[in-house]
Amino acid sequence: MRLNRSDRSILSDWWFTIDHLVLSAIVALMAGGLVLSLAASPPVAVKLGLEPFYFVKRHAMFLGPSVLTLVAASLLNPRQMRRLCLVLVAGGLALMIATLIIGPEIKGATRWLKLGPFSVQPSELLKPGFVILCAWLFAEAQTRSDVPSLHLALGLYAVFAGLLILQPDFGQVLLVTVVWGALFFLAGIHLVWVAALVAIAVIGMVVAYFSVSHVAARIDSFVNPRSGDTYQMDHAIQSFVQGGWFGRGPGEGEVKQVLPDSHTDFIFAVAAEEYGLIVCLALVAIFAFIVLRGMRHTMHEADSFIRHSVAGLMLLFGLQALINMSVNLGMLPAKGMTLPFISYGGSSLISMALTLGLALGLMRRRPRSVSIARRIDTHHTAERELEA
Repeated sequence: MRLNRSDRSILSDWWFTIDHLVLSAIVALMAGGLVLSLAASPPVAVKLGLEPFYFVKRHAMFLGPSVLTLVAASLLNPRQMRRLCLVLVAGGLALMIATLIIGPEIKGATRWLKLGPFSVQPSELLKPGFVILCAWLFAEAQTRSDVPSLHLALGLYAVFAGLLILQPDFGQVLLVTVVWGALFFLAGIHLVWVAALVAIAVIGMVVAYFSVSHVAARIDSFVNPRSGDTYQMDHAIQSFVQGGWFGRGPGEGEVKQVLPDSHTDFIFAVAAEEYGLIVCLALVAIFAFIVLRGMRHTMHEADSFIRHSVAGLMLLFGLQALINMSVNLGMLPAKGMTLPFISYGGSSLISMALTLGLALGLMRRRPRSVSIARRIDTHHTAERELEA
């Protein structure tokens, strides 16, 4: 089927208004993730008593729903996105509470729910919805004084962060705190409040260090490698040295044989050893391009909700990638955070597809008249949504 501009179908309209460069970069990451899953996961599967390509097949299986999620989310208009994200946040918070009650404990954390043959991590699916709702509340705070938007945004953050702490998942707490704080700052809130939030975050980190043993152990081993177990970090860093610029070749890496999380947390190290620094730099460039392209869009966007939403979604995506790569390079303590579209994990794949699908939808080219009409109707739309 050939699309043309005279065709006014939904698919044709989507194709000619979507950012093709960002879409191509996302497809490249998805393809790269499948290749690196093939490189990194077989040894892990064999150690767990599974057939060698178990994780590869499941990774490929989740790519289909991820692509559908990406396209479906990018077809939505801003009002539909807000409604979808309200459902996602309400359902996600309920599932996170259920996870704490009936979820299995894995490596000292209760983050997953078993649904038949699949495991779901509710916090992953909740993150993009959280960003959209907070962006909307902060945008409303700039134009309306009759709605307690800031209080609602703060309450939503407190509930989400509190549930993450109970799991515990301090890596995700750090991620959502930075994104929420950035949105808070973009909304033009007084710097005194920003400073207060930074102080609260520092106090929270200190409390976590002295009250949670594995957090203290990770920080201690990062600050002073002789004080703890640095087995995974040492092998991850060594893989960059052994790989050099062009790598040892597909299938020739050793780090995947010794690291239990080589297909998830440390897949970037596998890429470095087998394919070299050239491929790693290419991955960094793709991640950076997507984020910078999104941020460029915010500079020309008049609608505050769209501006805040795109910035928040791009920060969520970019910071998660940065944290994962920094851990692999020994620049941060281990966080248990996946590399978007590259690491194995169904919840992460679909969550990142939803994140960038929403961003693509908000970045679609729209007629100027539509943009003006939307801004004129902002107050009436927000009032109707609050009443609903």
